[in-house]
Amino acid sequence: MPAPRILIISTLDTKGQETLYLKNRIEALGAHTLLMDLSMGIPDTDLPPAEIPASEVAHAGGSSIGEIRNSRERAKITTTMIKGAKTIAKHLQADGEIQGVVGLGGSTGSLMATEVMRALPFGIAKLMVSSTAALPGLSTRYIGKGDIALFHTVIEIAGLSNLLKQALDRAAHAICAMAEVPFPEKKGHKDRFVVALTMLGPCEHCASTVRKRLEEKGCQVIGFSAAGISDAAMEDMVRQGLFDAVIDLAPGGVGEALWKGMRASGPHRMEAAGDRGIPQVIAPCSVNFMTPRKSQYKPEYHSRRKIDLDKHRTWIRLSPEEMKAVADAFVEKLNKAKGPVRVVIPKKGWSAVDREGSPAYDPEEDAIFTNLLKKELKKDIIVREVDANLEDPPFADAVVDAFLKVTGT
Repeated sequence: MPAPRILIISTLDTKGQETLYLKNRIEALGAHTLLMDLSMGIPDTDLPPAEIPASEVAHAGGSSIGEIRNSRERAKITTTMIKGAKTIAKHLQADGEIQGVVGLGGSTGSLMATEVMRALPFGIAKLMVSSTAALPGLSTRYIGKGDIALFHTVIEIAGLSNLLKQALDRAAHAICAMAEVPFPEKKGHKDRFVVALTMLGPCEHCASTVRKRLEEKGCQVIGFSAAGISDAAMEDMVRQGLFDAVIDLAPGGVGEALWKGMRASGPHRMEAAGDRGIPQVIAPCSVNFMTPRKSQYKPEYHSRRKIDLDKHRTWIRLSPEEMKAVADAFVEKLNKAKGPVRVVIPKKGWSAVDREGSPAYDPEEDAIFTNLLKKELKKDIIVREVDANLEDPPFADAVVDAFLKVTGT
């Protein structure tokens, strides 16, 4: 296997010596490097220039390095440099020129570098070496829905002390080892049918049963927690071409995007499979509930029927009007699908905590959603109702049956 090439993203005007040390350590381990400079100031002229200088990044972002350095609009020029860096990095990756990327920085540098990393596909090695990785709220912003590893240096990245050198040595070994792992082939192993499966704790039994049944038939099943991040990432990975089909047991993020709930997964949730034309099976786990942040409760939410999953999460029952709005969103998305779609809906509750006896159990209101789908979906999209709870064995059987029919397997 040829030596990997690592893209290093840093700012030579503030982290010049430290970046050069990391570059030299990576090359000493046998890898090749490309250094991209995101400096918005003037780099140290005593250091060797970057292979991808800040001027090239600025140009790719639609500006010039002169305009960048003369501007006082920090947010604007930061956005410009990120745009240029993303454009260059995506071209390098698409052309097979890089097998990994490592960033070096404090708060601003980490925010910039990780935004570039998130523009790259799942599977390419990504490591952010940051002195601010542990600051509250920043780590989630750095990672977002990307497969990024954070290396918290603890100490400031300033001056080549023995402690910082040791941390950078570890980072060099880490990114070199990560970059040696081959990039995933599209659709996984060519001899296996690869399925993306969304899941949540309240539909875990169904998801587990479906996964095991499909694995017995030779499929490879990849699970995604439908809590707003992993299911959004799934959409990107579907667009990347990693899957042959999607079983969306828990598409609650579609409705959550309407109400800005904790499980919101963006405006394009449940669209990628349809755009690519691959088969989909849709079920409604938790679609009849929302999870707004308690700090953002409307007064009427306190009187709604609800289910406390734990001390942090409460599901609030949707109103009939909200059920119609979510159904409309489903109809709009699924009717655009270029591939086959099947919808499977249980009549006796849409999750383990949504059963007869639960304070929020209401099959009559659930039927508002179901009836609208049956009326408005295209004629070739079959909606099957199952006389069971979503977590009961007959429902898992129905999902597997729908999958076999929609995929022709």
